[in-house]
Amino acid sequence: MAQARSTTLQAQKTARFSQSTQEAILAYACLAPWAIGFFVFTLGPMIASFVLSFTNTDMLTGIKFIGLGNLRELLQDKLAFQALSVTARYALGAIPVGICLSLGIATLLNQHIPGRGIWRTLYYLPSLVTGVAVAILWSWIFNPRIGLINAALKALFGIEGPKWIFSQQWALPSLVIMSLWGVGGSMLLYLAGLQGIPTVLYEAAKIDGAGAVHRFRYVTLPMLSPTIFFQVILMIIGTLQFFTEPLVMTNGGPNNATLSVMLYIYRKSFQQLHFGYASLLAWVLFMIILAFTLLVIRSSSLWVYYEGELRK
Repeated sequence: MAQARSTTLQAQKTARFSQSTQEAILAYACLAPWAIGFFVFTLGPMIASFVLSFTNTDMLTGIKFIGLGNLRELLQDKLAFQALSVTARYALGAIPVGICLSLGIATLLNQHIPGRGIWRTLYYLPSLVTGVAVAILWSWIFNPRIGLINAALKALFGIEGPKWIFSQQWALPSLVIMSLWGVGGSMLLYLAGLQGIPTVLYEAAKIDGAGAVHRFRYVTLPMLSPTIFFQVILMIIGTLQFFTEPLVMTNGGPNNATLSVMLYIYRKSFQQLHFGYASLLAWVLFMIILAFTLLVIRSSSLWVYYEGELRK
């Protein structure tokens, strides 16, 4: 009797062990595609680029270890600092303008206006088209002779527009203007955040005598600050890596006025076959993005408000 009970318990333990093993195997099988993709296409290339940053190689004739030689070359490379300056100025222009415009559109489309759904769709649709097609479209728009903007300026105001992307002074501002093409995506996030704000807060503010401006400042912005924080992080990462627009529209010109860091990395690696130096530039850009991202995250306790949290 005791032996039969022991055998039954042993069989139950074996069955439970077998079931848990099967669940573990199934879990690892489901995780395998992501894990393979991460190690092969993300972590692996990052490690390889870090190693290559200490070498001088064209990936064809061999690899020569040069230590900090690429770093010394970077410190003497005026074109690299030009690319860093262009990227910084583009980010300083595109991020605040993009945030303000998308938030303003979302605030307007959150009001009770006729055809609100149609307007939301129209503002969101351009963000679905990105990449080379948009760059070519805006190249036509910015064309100084047959472009839409200059034609409108001449027809409406009788003035000659600038040369836009063909001008050293206007090329980078033109790319900042073009970056507003995709504000519909950000607008949708802000719109979702606005609709998540409790109406009782606005009603209480009205009772206290707060006007529209004060309600926006003391109710809307604090309650929307987590969404703004999320958008700032995404825009820092995106704008510091802008590449397609200067490559397709200006090729970094005129006179390197739109030479971004990513475009310079592309030139050094795939055009000049200086993969070691390009890898160092990629890691420098990575550290810059990481530094600004961490700075925003660390500062979030001063300006980001989460509903239900206790203020210290």
